[in-house]
Amino acid sequence: MTPTITAFEASPDQGQGLARDMRVRWALEEVGQPYEVRLVSFKAMKQPAHLARHPFGQIPTYEEGDLVLFESGSIIFHIAERHAGLLPKEANARARAITWMFAALNTVEPPIVELEQAPFVEGDKPWLAERIPMLKDRIRVRMDQLSNRLSEADWLDGAFSAGDLMMVMVLRRLEGDGIVEDYPNLAAYVARGQARPAYKRAYDAQLAVFTAASGG
Repeated sequence: MTPTITAFEASPDQGQGLARDMRVRWALEEVGQPYEVRLVSFKAMKQPAHLARHPFGQIPTYEEGDLVLFESGSIIFHIAERHAGLLPKEANARARAITWMFAALNTVEPPIVELEQAPFVEGDKPWLAERIPMLKDRIRVRMDQLSNRLSEADWLDGAFSAGDLMMVMVLRRLEGDGIVEDYPNLAAYVARGQARPAYKRAYDAQLAVFTAASGG
């Protein structure tokens, strides 16, 4: 059965591949699973039909028969469980790969998202100028720790896994801030992820939506 995912009808990141459907697209491409995409507008995301799939009115969602999932981490875990290629077969290695998925979402991503949102939600506050450096310092603490753990390895724990997929996508959210670039091994790590053929296919598919929406 071909799964269906949802994605933005008009990409808010202007085709940079940062919207969270990109994570799901990449996972599906890695395991060789064809998929269909239902594009939704911001208005449609708040309507009952979409809220039945995603109670928080966001994307992505994943539909496979009578199974409906939301949250990119949950969706990717489901894909990795159902298909070979994203989780190791050996039990301990598999558990470690799953741990890295949680680390990307729960430990590394939150301060990055907070930095992204601060100018929008606190842009008129007098403390913003002081808050931004503080947020960047919090992120650098995580980057120090992650860089030390990765060291000179290609991937976080042996072969490429769903943990790396999620971590690369989280680190990509820092593009333009100059933070990842301060860590040559992390910058090379992200570049390795982006060089994977499955990543390129997913990126091109998401970019095509923006190109069509912008009339390019």
